[in-house]
Amino acid sequence: MNLAHLQETRAAKIAEMRAATGNAEQFDKLEGEVRALDRDIKRAATLAEFERQADAQPDAHAERELRNYSVARAIQGQLSGKLDGIEGEMHAELSKGRESRGVMIPTSVLLETRDQTVGTSTAGGYTVATNLGGLIDRLRPTLAVQGLGATVLSGLTGFLDLPKLTGGPTAYWIGEDANTTESASTFGMLSMSPHTVSGEMQLSRRLMLQNAVALESVLRADLGFVLAQALDKAAIAGTGTGGQPTGILTQIAQDGTANTSIELVAADLIAALEIDDVSGTSGFLTNPKLMSRARKRVDTNTRSVPISETFYDENVVATNQVASISTKEPLIYGHWSDLVIGYWSGVDVLLNPYHVDVASKGGVKLHAFLDADIAIRHEEAFAWKAV
Repeated sequence: MNLAHLQETRAAKIAEMRAATGNAEQFDKLEGEVRALDRDIKRAATLAEFERQADAQPDAHAERELRNYSVARAIQGQLSGKLDGIEGEMHAELSKGRESRGVMIPTSVLLETRDQTVGTSTAGGYTVATNLGGLIDRLRPTLAVQGLGATVLSGLTGFLDLPKLTGGPTAYWIGEDANTTESASTFGMLSMSPHTVSGEMQLSRRLMLQNAVALESVLRADLGFVLAQALDKAAIAGTGTGGQPTGILTQIAQDGTANTSIELVAADLIAALEIDDVSGTSGFLTNPKLMSRARKRVDTNTRSVPISETFYDENVVATNQVASISTKEPLIYGHWSDLVIGYWSGVDVLLNPYHVDVASKGGVKLHAFLDADIAIRHEEAFAWKAV
């Protein structure tokens, strides 16, 4: 039985015990069954947690296989109708039970909206050379929430319901020979469903012909983070409208304490989680503007206050993905494994050499689609305030 089924069975047994209070033999039998179920639930919960941690860790064999994966070969194979090798295997695996109009690429490879050509140096020309060194990467925001420890679920199909414990049993003091008061655990459900984020780009014929190695670098390094960044922004401040998932700043109410200094707000946010009995690996997320202010703090002796003191030795990540709110900067504190990112597919890339923009030039238009969702398992695991 899975964890949810065991919990449902336990609740049913307790209901039977309530009806059997006048039958000592039946009551004792049911009590034994409930205690056995408690042991099974504990084991199932432990196993589920280990499996969750395993899902969040990359598979070493899969990582080795993906090192040999070539986005350029996947695109060229799809165009020629000869998609084989690791690229063909991954497409077949990711397409199981799903409709794919193009080539399915693992979620580690993502695309953005911009044209790549050879003729214009900044749009692809710099990547064409007789001997090409490492591609000079552009500046981009760090993917913050995954780095802080968000839980990642991949390979999902259909809608996902995650059962969660919302309340536990209550203990009561009783007098001698008095009956105890019954209580039971209560459960809730966290539902996730796919939201689609997309982007497109254009590749020139000459770029694909002249430098497949550079094309691979462009697709992986320059374009690879864009859809992931969209997920990152949605996890932080997604509005829940227009197809977006709902992010932390939208779902969680801003902390209402009156403090306005960075260090006191940080203390309030830490306390908010401690008051709700939230424990585990945690950290702060903010933006470079607030970090700049934090670094300039001095004490009464004009001594610079270390960042570690300002944030009470907690991990701190700063990213431009956290946008300012009016003239203030959000400071988020959370138990980040309670933020769940679910992937329903790889990146579905539709290759269109017949688009009006490329048909007469021999290029190809790429349209990328990714199905994912963001969910917060326990709202008590996050607190934030604009400082």
